[in-house]
Amino acid sequence: MLRPASRRASQQSGAPDGPQPSPYGRDPEQAEDLPPGDGEGDPRLGGGRVKGRGRVRRLLRRPAVRVILALIAVFCCWVAFSIGQAVTAPGGGSLSSKLAEWARDHYLGPVVTFGEWLTYQPPKVGGKPSFSLAVPSGGAVKYKHVHGFRPIIPKRLAAMAGPPLPGEGQWRVLETVKGQPAMFGTFLRPSSVYTSYVAGIVSMDQRLVSFQLRPGAEDPGPGHWNAQPWIPPGTRTGLVATFNGGFKIDTSGGGFYLNGHTAGTLTDGAASVVYYKNGTIKIGSWNQEVRMTPDVVGVRQNLRLIVDHGRVPASVNEDVLGSWGATLGGGYYVWRSGLGVTKDGRVIFVYGPALNVSELAGLLQRAGAVEALQLDINPFWMSFEYYKTDGHPSDPTPVNLLPTQQQTAYRYYSVYSRDFTAVYAR
Repeated sequence: MLRPASRRASQQSGAPDGPQPSPYGRDPEQAEDLPPGDGEGDPRLGGGRVKGRGRVRRLLRRPAVRVILALIAVFCCWVAFSIGQAVTAPGGGSLSSKLAEWARDHYLGPVVTFGEWLTYQPPKVGGKPSFSLAVPSGGAVKYKHVHGFRPIIPKRLAAMAGPPLPGEGQWRVLETVKGQPAMFGTFLRPSSVYTSYVAGIVSMDQRLVSFQLRPGAEDPGPGHWNAQPWIPPGTRTGLVATFNGGFKIDTSGGGFYLNGHTAGTLTDGAASVVYYKNGTIKIGSWNQEVRMTPDVVGVRQNLRLIVDHGRVPASVNEDVLGSWGATLGGGYYVWRSGLGVTKDGRVIFVYGPALNVSELAGLLQRAGAVEALQLDINPFWMSFEYYKTDGHPSDPTPVNLLPTQQQTAYRYYSVYSRDFTAVYAR
């Protein structure tokens, strides 16, 4: 209660008796004593936030919501763990390629394909190659004459893209065995439209080299293969070449067989590379030109033949994406590789960028292949390496045939994810 003097002062100043009302309509101290719900809609008192938090709390108290959130958490943990395993798995590969492989393996292929379509760049029209095709000095055919042995020296290949560039189509010796030319290589532009793109072509003499099928660490994966998914130290003496295998087995239209064990199913009619105990290979349609015998140690199947009895079938131009593999951006002109066998038994390997299936088949046929199949496609999986001893025969140095090849030449000197072929001197 105010004293008289104070009351008079109050009256003189015009101030009312008792507690003063808040200029905002309510005293914040009194707001705490409001009944539930009173003032919740007033944004000046934070009522909207309180009401929202209350709704969330009530929602989270429901058992069904808690179960759903727990399932989402478990799913996210599983996805993170699965992706972590995929990107840290041995076997080479960039982060983007491993993520794409993981997505395709988990039914997200259409998403990956759409993303690749958005970023796909079609081949450049015209232009010149980014590297010289000329035969380096000392690379011309030289060999010593051995009584009773006649080397097979392939003829120069005619240009396909107009007037030949220096060295185009001219074979150079990549490897010799016991002084004899065992492996030749050359370059050829396959298109008169996309003239800056170059394919690499190799011819290997099976009388001088032998072929070994190797499993991939992820495809076909662990098993009783009795073969390593890489070229470890101690097994590199005599190594002259390595090259990529085919599609992932579950999309290859066939199977993989090695040393008595199989992944997938060996399929009648599928294009097949057959590896024999004596180190040679043959190519043909399964259970037609080639079949299982006691001498077979390995079989790699991939799609259908693209050269059959010396002819390119019309099917190479039919349903390209469905029959010959999903490509980056859905383009027909992409990196492709293929393997063939000539009438005289030489093995032909071809790979390069901006190739359609018909052009790949045409290159194999031009190099002399009478039976041939497409191997893997898209740039990351392409490889052909030859090996130079440089005074270290037990640890030769790998060299990429095409300088435009994406991955390092040392890719098979560590555990690799996909199957491949190793070529050794006899």
